[in-house]
Amino acid sequence: NLKKQLELKNISFSYPGTQKPTLKNINLEIKANTSVGFAGMTGSGKTTLVNIILGLLKPDTGLILVDGIEINDENLLTWQRNLGYIPQDINLYDDTVAQNIAFGVPKKDISMDKVKEAAMIANIHDFIKRELPQDYETIVGEKGIRLSGGQRQRIGIARALYHNPLILVLDEATSSLDSATENEVFKAIENIAKKKTLIIIAHRLTTIEGCDIIYLLENGNIIGSGNYHELMDSSAQFKKL
Repeated sequence: NLKKQLELKNISFSYPGTQKPTLKNINLEIKANTSVGFAGMTGSGKTTLVNIILGLLKPDTGLILVDGIEINDENLLTWQRNLGYIPQDINLYDDTVAQNIAFGVPKKDISMDKVKEAAMIANIHDFIKRELPQDYETIVGEKGIRLSGGQRQRIGIARALYHNPLILVLDEATSSLDSATENEVFKAIENIAKKKTLIIIAHRLTTIEGCDIIYLLENGNIIGSGNYHELMDSSAQFKKL
């Protein structure tokens, strides 16, 4: 469990068949219960870096340490049980809101208390109770067609929260939303930030404006770090974004 900090030490990675490394000697730390943003142009390496943290990719060199313990093949699954993931596109299936939030849990084993708690943090509970005809038992339709993009996204956040992960990863989770809808998702993210470690891959910098620290990547290197205002003052590359 992450209680103090997650450290990446001398992480390098190349995709098979490529000559140029995607990540080069990355060193950083993420303190527990803080919010961290990764920013950079497309191809800078930020998604690859997060995939290494998630254990989906194995670095060529370097170590991932959780409270000083190295993540390896033996404890990887234990580490991954601490993680919640919210992608850019939420895949809902043609079932009830409750079953979409408690994704993969047999219907008889779903805890409605946990469903509602996750929905409250995700800022979607009031909408479900007020606007949906059968609240949590409402069928959302194939791919959530009866819901707006922002509503689907917040159900995706609730889904990630259902199992109460210690770390929540948002992979450009607001990039497809309009500004008004994005604000609703921001409220959900602000609720989470009080209780979880947040790792956010940014498409729009507004997503990470409130992060405790932002790492700026370029060509597989970390070229700057600090909060939003520090990077705006110190980094020409950050201003370009």
